[in-house]
Amino acid sequence: MALLKNQWLTFITGRVLVKAEGKGIERLINRLAQSGLIMWKVKKRKNGSVLFFIALPDLHKFRTAARKADCSITFIRGEGLPFIWKRAIKHSGFLVGIILFFLIAFILSNITWGIEIKGADPETEHKMRKELTQLGIKVGSFHLFSDKPDVIQQKLTKRIDNITWIGVELNGTTFHFNVVQKNEPKKPQLKSPRHLVAKKKAVISNMFVEKGKSVVKINQYVEKGQLLVSGMIGSEEKPKLVSATGEVWGITWYNTKVEFPLNSNFQVYSGEEIRRHYIVAGKLYMPFWGFKRVAFKQYETETMDHDLYFLGWKLPIMYSEKTIRENENMARTLTKEEAIETAKELARRDVANTIPANARLDGEYILQQEVDNGKVKLSINFQVIENIAEERPIIQGD
Repeated sequence: MALLKNQWLTFITGRVLVKAEGKGIERLINRLAQSGLIMWKVKKRKNGSVLFFIALPDLHKFRTAARKADCSITFIRGEGLPFIWKRAIKHSGFLVGIILFFLIAFILSNITWGIEIKGADPETEHKMRKELTQLGIKVGSFHLFSDKPDVIQQKLTKRIDNITWIGVELNGTTFHFNVVQKNEPKKPQLKSPRHLVAKKKAVISNMFVEKGKSVVKINQYVEKGQLLVSGMIGSEEKPKLVSATGEVWGITWYNTKVEFPLNSNFQVYSGEEIRRHYIVAGKLYMPFWGFKRVAFKQYETETMDHDLYFLGWKLPIMYSEKTIRENENMARTLTKEEAIETAKELARRDVANTIPANARLDGEYILQQEVDNGKVKLSINFQVIENIAEERPIIQGD
C-alpha cells in the first residue's frame, strides 16, 4: 500500500529514469544515499550500467552529487503530470485546433440555417415568417433559445386565423412547416324561395332587407319562428316567390348567475428566481451552471429542454434549463361593492363567450343580489343586440 501511495505521489510530482555508466557507479549510489536522495527500481544491466528512478524535485540535488562521480549520467525519460503537461503545451496548437473544430461544428449545428414552409399561400407564408421572427426563429438564430416545436405549433395556430393545422419539425439546422389552411366554403346559392323568420324571441331594433318584403316593424316584439321577411312579393293575385335575404337585428336577453368570494387566497411571484443549466443524458442531470442554493420557502419550477445536434445528427444528450421562481400566498379581502364589480366582470366575459361573434352587449340588469356564506351571488340579465333572422324554405300553403 505504501509503495502504491509513493507511486501516485511521484506521478503527481514527476519522476525521471536515470542511466549511470562507468567505474564510479557504486561511489555515486553511496553519495546519493548519504545525501538522503531516494532512488527506487534500481536495476543493474549486463553491460554494467545501472537504471533507477529519482523524483523530479530531487533533480538539482542529484546533479550536484553526480558532478563528483566518475561516471556518465543519461536521463532516459521523464514520467508523471509535469511531463504530460509539458508535452500538451508543446502540442497545444494541434489540441486547440481540434477543440475549436468541434466547438465551431457544434455551434453551427445548433443554428437555424433554413426555414421551409409548405402548403401556405404567399400571404399566409408572409404572416408566418413575420410571426416566426417575433418568436426568435430566423436564419442565424440559436436553437437553444427557441421554443420547442410543439410550443411553436400552438403559438402559430393561435396567432394566424386562416390556419387549421400546422406541423413543425426541426431536421438538423432547418425548420420545416407543413400548413393546412382553412378553406372558406363558398355559400351555396339557394335558388329555392325562402322566408326569414326569428330564431328567438326579441324586440326588433333595426333591419336591412335586400330581397323580400318586411312584415315587422322597429320596436315590435316577435316570438321564435315568427315571420320577419316574406319571400312572397308582388300582388296577392299574382305573388312572386324569391329567396328573402337581409338582416334583422333584435334585442335579446341572456341570464347569467355568478358567485365570487369576499375572501380568497391566490399566488403571486416575488420576482426572485434562480436559473440552473444542465446537460441531460437519459435520466442523469449533470449541472454545469447555476449552483446557488434554493432558499425560497415556496417556489415553482419551470423546465425547458432543448435537443442538441452535431453535423445534422441529434445527439443522445440535451441541454436543460430550470427556472425556479419564488412565489407566495396572498390573502385578498374585498368589500361587498368590490366583489359585486368583480362578479359583474366575470359575468360579462361569460356572456361574451356565449353570444354570436357579431352580437354586442347593450345593457345589463341585476335581478338578484345577495351575500351568503362569504360569497356574493348575482343573477344578471344581459341585453344583447344580434341578428335574429334565419332562413326557412317556403312550402306550399304558406
